[in-house]
Amino acid sequence: MTSRPSGTSAFRIAANELRRLTAGTLPKLAMVALVLVPLLYASFYLYANYDPYGRLDKLPAAVYTSDAGAKDASGKDRNVGREVTDELVNSHTFQWHEVSQDEAAKGVKDGKYSFVIGIPHDFSAALLSVGNFQPQQATITLTTNDSNNYLSGTIAKQVAEQVRKTIAEKVGSEAADRFLVGFSTIYGKISEASDGARQLADGAAKLRGGQQELATGANQLATGSGTLANGLGTLKSSTTSLPSQAKQLADGAGRVADGAGQVADGNQKVADAAALAAGASSDIQTKLNGYRTQLAQDLRNAGVPEAKVQEIVTKADQLRSPVDQANAKIQGANGELAKLAAGSRQVSNGAQQVSSGAQQLSTAAPQLANGIAQASDGANQLRDGAAKLNDGEKTAVDGTNQLADGSAKLRDGLAAGLKQIPNPDDPTRSATANTIADPVAVTSNGVASAGTYGAGLAPFFIALATWIGAFVLFLLLRPLSTRALTAGASPLRVAIGGWLSSALLGIAQVIVLFGAVTWLVGIHVAHPLGAIGFAILVSLAFTSVVHALNAFFGAVGKFLGLVLLVLQLVSAGGTFPWQTIPDALYPLHVVLPMSYAIDGFRHLLYTGASMRILGDIGVLAAYLVGGILLSTLAARKRRMWTVSALKPELSL
Repeated sequence: MTSRPSGTSAFRIAANELRRLTAGTLPKLAMVALVLVPLLYASFYLYANYDPYGRLDKLPAAVYTSDAGAKDASGKDRNVGREVTDELVNSHTFQWHEVSQDEAAKGVKDGKYSFVIGIPHDFSAALLSVGNFQPQQATITLTTNDSNNYLSGTIAKQVAEQVRKTIAEKVGSEAADRFLVGFSTIYGKISEASDGARQLADGAAKLRGGQQELATGANQLATGSGTLANGLGTLKSSTTSLPSQAKQLADGAGRVADGAGQVADGNQKVADAAALAAGASSDIQTKLNGYRTQLAQDLRNAGVPEAKVQEIVTKADQLRSPVDQANAKIQGANGELAKLAAGSRQVSNGAQQVSSGAQQLSTAAPQLANGIAQASDGANQLRDGAAKLNDGEKTAVDGTNQLADGSAKLRDGLAAGLKQIPNPDDPTRSATANTIADPVAVTSNGVASAGTYGAGLAPFFIALATWIGAFVLFLLLRPLSTRALTAGASPLRVAIGGWLSSALLGIAQVIVLFGAVTWLVGIHVAHPLGAIGFAILVSLAFTSVVHALNAFFGAVGKFLGLVLLVLQLVSAGGTFPWQTIPDALYPLHVVLPMSYAIDGFRHLLYTGASMRILGDIGVLAAYLVGGILLSTLAARKRRMWTVSALKPELSL
């Protein structure tokens, strides 16, 4: 079993190299400088670019307005240019200066202002022309000067676009609001029309009912007027001889009245004679009653017994019985004759009245006959007019039915149309107008958020600083130990020993770098332990690659390290997405290690490790192992000393 030469282990080789570099004050300072190189590069750059968008208020910009204003659709004076200018100046997004147009042009040319936004004379008139249906496109003038700074011009274009979008939303919202207010007005008027149509339909329905009743009445009128005309015609023909007959009746009534008067006069004379007879008979009865009483008294005075007195009186009463009967008949006849005389007088009076009435009838009969004739003619005309009215009412009923049906359709149509007309309340109308003016909103759901511009660049600059740190280490470190090679140590030990010193210093570099980036610069790291572990792996892989280049190619390896640095800067996708690089650089992005270092840092700084980071770790581990293997091959080649190895043509 062969013994291993003393001082040829990989760790001893690395320790000897580090001891060599720290033998003296300047070498120690140089070592410290090597460790701080990535820190100075990445931390200062990230500090300088930590949040440039948060300091845009330091960027001088100018705005001017020549807007003359205009009247909006309601007749109100508006100066949108003035409104926009005031909003820009008061927003403090930039260091705004409101100046004249000439001063603005001179300022952007001389570099006093980074860019200028100008509002022309007809700005308000063009914007408000939409409300008057005379659309014109308003313009905003953006003046930039790339000789001042290219990015400031790019930012200015974004600002101008945002101003344009804001103005468009504002004007569009106002126009949409007026449009919706018009809908509300239309809704109100249509609602009134709908109410009127409903009332019209109700009235038309009532009119149809009334028209049906009128048509029925007209039909009855036509029928009745026909009957009346027929009856009056019959009456007319029947009363043709009425005047002559009334004359005859008057004459006869006069003769009857005369006769009735004579009868009444005769009956009155008879009644008067009967009254005299009745009076005389009544006197006789009175006298007889006195004689009877006197007779009874005389008999009593003569001493005739009472019974005999009564007997004599009774016989006397029997003797006057015919006289009493005759008196009763005379009195009855007298009452009957008085009644007959009164009745005769009434008959005479009635006959006189009949005679007078007949005389009046005889006088009015011609007029009555003429009136009946005229009534008959009028009834005929009424019959004809009623027939026409009946026919017209039939037509009117048809028209009324059409009116009722049409008004019902109008009512239903207006009611249905009213439901289709928007009538939003004020909050809904405002929200709708804003939505019409700006119909699409962007909701950002960031799976991972860097937070600041500096944090977004951190993966790129940490990876870049790690490569630069690995590169500068070999400005002092020797990739392969000459002592170990001359001692006959195995190439693998020599390679690992030469790499270990750079690996330890690289680990120190990334630890110091991460401490400064997180604590001093303020870059937030989502998973610190994972990020530091991954940074150590990146440093080990980068130092392995740079070590291999220096070991295998010597002084040329340092140049190749710079070349690889440049190639990785343009292909790693550290600033813009790597898909935006030219197609010819795609293979470099896939092959070179910095692409995977940046990708891994992004996952760990923002969201934490995922399964995708395993691929980054695998590639970097492969570069680590590949670098050691290439260094081992270089150590094997260096075991054979050549003139070029003892005295190289180029030494860096």
